[in-house]
Amino acid sequence: MPRVNRLQLQKELLVAESEINRAQLIEEWQAMTGGVRTFRARLKSVSELASAVALLVTAVSAFRRERAAARSAKFSWFDMALKGAKVAVSLWTVLRPSDHDPSK
Repeated sequence: MPRVNRLQLQKELLVAESEINRAQLIEEWQAMTGGVRTFRARLKSVSELASAVALLVTAVSAFRRERAAARSAKFSWFDMALKGAKVAVSLWTVLRPSDHDPSK
């Protein structure tokens, strides 16, 4: 039976430990990037919701101002329909699902 040199044995143990450390590092990196992706997706959802709420608040306040002004002015169904269509288009552009989702 060949005799194992102590230095050779230490070298082999260090190589094995290095492989274990490399595998653990890869696992930790994958877990961290998964967490970052999840956080980014949640942040995107929150920002889209905040944008939609801001748009809705703006639309409501604009309608309230116009309604107050319309009490003293002549009412036009056409103008009201046109303004409603503009708000609907604005809401659609904010709330529609994205075709190009970079997280996929």
